[in-house]
Amino acid sequence: MSDYSDIRVVVGLDFGTTYSGFTYCHVSDDDNLVTNDQWPGEIGQLKTNTVLQYDDYMNVESWGYSALSKRPNKKKKTKDGRKPVELFKLHLGNLVDNLKPKLAVDYKKAITDYLREIGKLIKEMVITHWSGIDFLENVLIVITVPAEYSEKDKAIMRECAYNAGLINEKFSKKLQFTTEPEAAAIYCMENSLKVNDLNTPGTTFMIVDCGGGTVDLTTRKLLDDKQLGEVTERAGDFCGSTFIDREFLNTLRKILGDRAIDLLRDKHYGQMQYMIQEFCRHVKLPFTGDKSEFTTYEMDLEDIVPVVMEYVTEETRDKMEETDWLIVFEYNDIKSMFDPIVERIIQMIEVQLDNTRETCSAMFLVGGFSQSKYLQKRIKQKFQPRVNKISVPTYPIAVISRGAALYGLSMKNSAYSLEKMDSLKFVINERILKYTYGIKVSPEWENGDPIERRDSDGTIDKFHLLARRGAVVRVNQEFTSVQLPVFPTQNAINFHIYYTTEYNATYCDENGMEKLGNLFISLPDIYLGKNRPVLFGLTFGRMEITATAKNQLNGQNYQTTLKLDI
Repeated sequence: MSDYSDIRVVVGLDFGTTYSGFTYCHVSDDDNLVTNDQWPGEIGQLKTNTVLQYDDYMNVESWGYSALSKRPNKKKKTKDGRKPVELFKLHLGNLVDNLKPKLAVDYKKAITDYLREIGKLIKEMVITHWSGIDFLENVLIVITVPAEYSEKDKAIMRECAYNAGLINEKFSKKLQFTTEPEAAAIYCMENSLKVNDLNTPGTTFMIVDCGGGTVDLTTRKLLDDKQLGEVTERAGDFCGSTFIDREFLNTLRKILGDRAIDLLRDKHYGQMQYMIQEFCRHVKLPFTGDKSEFTTYEMDLEDIVPVVMEYVTEETRDKMEETDWLIVFEYNDIKSMFDPIVERIIQMIEVQLDNTRETCSAMFLVGGFSQSKYLQKRIKQKFQPRVNKISVPTYPIAVISRGAALYGLSMKNSAYSLEKMDSLKFVINERILKYTYGIKVSPEWENGDPIERRDSDGTIDKFHLLARRGAVVRVNQEFTSVQLPVFPTQNAINFHIYYTTEYNATYCDENGMEKLGNLFISLPDIYLGKNRPVLFGLTFGRMEITATAKNQLNGQNYQTTLKLDI
């Protein structure tokens, strides 16, 4: 009996930095993907804000959109200085510490609390659609994570999901991960390639995932049997749509002063967010870049955010009263907010295309920012001579969650029924390693080795490369090396596994080198001395790395999945 034989519903959860959403479907009706559009305080949107509001920074008071924006109450001028907790996902991944947001609660608590709230909604929607579903027994949840997440990051996510009640066992197989680029690739393969008559083996296509915080690029190749290969290394940058919001605030700073905006942020955060949402609704989303279609935007501070009027200097007050507290945004003002961000995206795409070894037949723009007509137009103007088809799929904002649901369906179906693998038989068959992997070895010190690295026993610790960054590897491909004990009387080997972003390395303490984990193997038969070979291997699965060690004399096998201590 398969671990997935009792799965009746699959959920794809796109847990994003700024916005989150989920898609679900019953395994008996896998063509009917349902993307949730009912959120606390908001109906009709396919995602909601990844935000929490606490009552005392212990209990969640509200979450999503309802925790963020707040229309000003002109009759009741009270402070809403309690800032919501947001951007907590940035504490995972490789963002440098000084760029991680300061939070009023521990980031793991915030992730757990948010997953608990969205999990309640998922359970409600699933049970509403299908009676008799046991959420913990009959539901497979696939959570998307950024491609750069380490094994430790995924282990933290799993711990938070367990503490949030999404699974009843910490390492339950009813919670799986897939990367955001892979989820997008699966959705585009199953939908966009077919729509554009490009679903033939050999087709190479790029996905430009334009989110709120980041823009991520991945280039894939459709292989035989509906499998996907990776053509070049993924790329990402912090140039999502929220950076246009930041430019909007910077413009207001020049007009109203830093003090006014800082006090608005610190004491009336909800009203500041309401002001930003109004800007997005009236200006950012409709902006096409066509001057003839542009309508001047007049922002009435007395109506949108009256409290800021109390925080400006006397000089600024005099100027603003002359304009009746109206701030007028002309075409060039808005274009100047977009252009630096759009240019960075275009430059990223250009580099990705230059690094692609084969002709790119299609480019699919996904994510919330991909709905920007101006971004679409600029990308098409620049790259249509190089890429035949550039388009935005149906439901671009829900591509990640829908792709994650399809990924879960493929796992469920392939796990128990070969006959059903007709329309959903796909895996990410090949990928390009983004790190170099190896183990620490201790050969004898030789002339030419640094004298300061010589150990007292006459050995030297070095990095032994197993798999190099940039290598194209198949799913479940294994990289092996035969190792011998260092000393004749040695009764065990502890394999220390390392990885680095560098293509080459000599020592395990070089800059950028990180420890991935370790695998301990006992070595009996010490009477054989050093002649006790052990075959060590690293296997790259869909989302996890497995280390194995086999004693080639007695057949003893050791294995560990590299989930690091948190």
